[in-house]
Amino acid sequence: MNTTTRRLSTGAAALAAAALLLAGCASAPASTGTTAAAGSAAPTVTDGFLPCIVSDSGGFDDKSFNALGLQGVTDAATALGVKYVKVQSEGESDYQPNMDSLVAQGCTTIVATGYLLADATKAAATANPDVNFLMIDDTSITLPNVKSIVFDTSQSGYLVGYASASYSKSGIVATYGGAQIPPVTLYMDGFALGVAKYNADKGKSVKILGWDFATQQGAFTGNFTDINAAKVLSQGFIEQAADLILPVGGPIYQGTVAAIRDSGKGEALLGVDTDMAVSDPTDADLFLTSIARDMPLSISSVIEKDAAGSFDNTAFVGTLANKGVAISPFHDFESKVDPALQGEIDALQASIIDGSITIDSPSAP
Repeated sequence: MNTTTRRLSTGAAALAAAALLLAGCASAPASTGTTAAAGSAAPTVTDGFLPCIVSDSGGFDDKSFNALGLQGVTDAATALGVKYVKVQSEGESDYQPNMDSLVAQGCTTIVATGYLLADATKAAATANPDVNFLMIDDTSITLPNVKSIVFDTSQSGYLVGYASASYSKSGIVATYGGAQIPPVTLYMDGFALGVAKYNADKGKSVKILGWDFATQQGAFTGNFTDINAAKVLSQGFIEQAADLILPVGGPIYQGTVAAIRDSGKGEALLGVDTDMAVSDPTDADLFLTSIARDMPLSISSVIEKDAAGSFDNTAFVGTLANKGVAISPFHDFESKVDPALQGEIDALQASIIDGSITIDSPSAP
């Protein structure tokens, strides 16, 4: 696949999205549907409508990206009173067989959870024009039965970068990703530009390890499952005095948690995809804030419209303006940040929404 030409886009809605993001997205609820294995029988659905989802390699228990995708499907299934099917990918070789299995089981709407599933989704959508597909974090497919759902996380990442630079005591922050693909580097770009904004406004020189916006080069584990590699990277950042770390890659954040716990020096963590202090209450004391997005609401909304016969292939892009993305609360760090910080974040958000601040990332939707 061509990782230089794909771009993101995504979706959601008004007041409910605001409540979801500001309160933080919870991890996926207990399954009320069925988990499918290749060749298993499709569940009976009263009206013939069967929403389904295939995960990326991070798995549905990642407390982040895949879990949020599943929550969108389960929320829709509950609202519609139908069953759903989920199938988990252990690696890239599973994407096409899993997709084909869902088609064979009679799925009417299939959620492809992640950029790396784009090739499998395009092949399945081309071969099955009567099945609708929701493609998360990719806009490369132009077919009438494929709707892209993407989020401009550079906007909320910008706010988190600014907040991180304000909070850092060492003047050094860090970030790394699971893979160098646009949905990952978009977070990192926003983060870097937010730090740069703080430096420009305050006359400071907070340094970023792990990502160079100018060269678009940085640190990556190579996948979204190698927690040990994430721990090693995080330990290296801590040794260089970084006191805030932003992992972008679903469950690999657990490697950073381990590195911070081992360090015992009080470093803080930054979350992605959801309010991680809510999604992972065990480690809530480590999260300064998170770069959140409304995946559950955007996915469930599209599925419910599809069930009502109203599907279109217009890409949805989640932004600060439509509440598709947001910065989560400071939670346990509320009393530790600069009292003026929240007002500054609010002002920056307003400026991004009205266009007086633009965030230019090569990975933007």
